[in-house]
Amino acid sequence: MISIYLTIGGAAGAICRYLLGKFMTNFQSKIAFPIGMLTVNITGSLGLGLFFGLVYGEIPLGAYEEPLFALFGIGFFGAFTTFSTFSMETIQLLEKRKYKPLIYYVFLSFTGSLISFITGLSSTLTI
Repeated sequence: MISIYLTIGGAAGAICRYLLGKFMTNFQSKIAFPIGMLTVNITGSLGLGLFFGLVYGEIPLGAYEEPLFALFGIGFFGAFTTFSTFSMETIQLLEKRKYKPLIYYVFLSFTGSLISFITGLSSTLTI
């Protein structure tokens, strides 16, 4: 049964990632680094933090058999955010010797995602 939740969540997350990434390409010409995946990863980190805070009140350990965790925590947000695309785009900037956009992209991706996750998680814990 968990596989079904993973499949549904993963499909929804992948579709949402595609749509948000495609929408963000409208703004790509004005920004020197990959804005689509940056937006997806920061938004996904915020959403995952909110999910954990609202549903569990913490980051759960051993929740892999719980349907909500499978659907959202692993399925949706696992498919929505993407470290592999971030890695590929980072290497592309490096190969093109676009060092300044590379630094911005890596810095904003890591710090933005971490701050967004912490913000989502902590904002739900104060309610």
